Amino acid sequence: MAEHTDDAERVARAYVEMWNEGDDSRIADLVSESFVHVDPDGEEFHGRDGLAAFMRAVTDGFSGFEVQLRRMIAEGDVVMYEADVTMTHDGEFQGMPPTGETVEFTEMATVRVADGTVTEHRVYYDKGAVRDQLVSAAA
Repeated sequence: MAEHTDDAERVARAYVEMWNEGDDSRIADLVSESFVHVDPDGEEFHGRDGLAAFMRAVTDGFSGFEVQLRRMIAEGDVVMYEADVTMTHDGEFQGMPPTGETVEFTEMATVRVADGTVTEHRVYYDKGAVRDQLVSAAA
């Protein structure tokens, strides 16, 4: 079990690193074909192509995207982490023109790993508070 847990944590850390680097070329190596990403509001992105499109939208809309891990806990094939996320809104995102605002928030996430790849990533954060940071900057 310890080896399985260590592998899951290693894969989850590499997945977070991929996001920090904005390197969608690593998706094929780190993410399963049946992958699903679930946002706090229930919006889902499926498969490698879905994740690549979502990742491009985020990195095109926000520069300096960084997930700073506070803590990571793994058990079996499930990894949970708490992180601080920072990004600067300098491109259009979901129809909102750039505000130049640096957005900061804390997230919790669950990452499920099978056969050395991420099969599921569920993130939990206050999406309304993030939107409020952007809207107040645009006003």
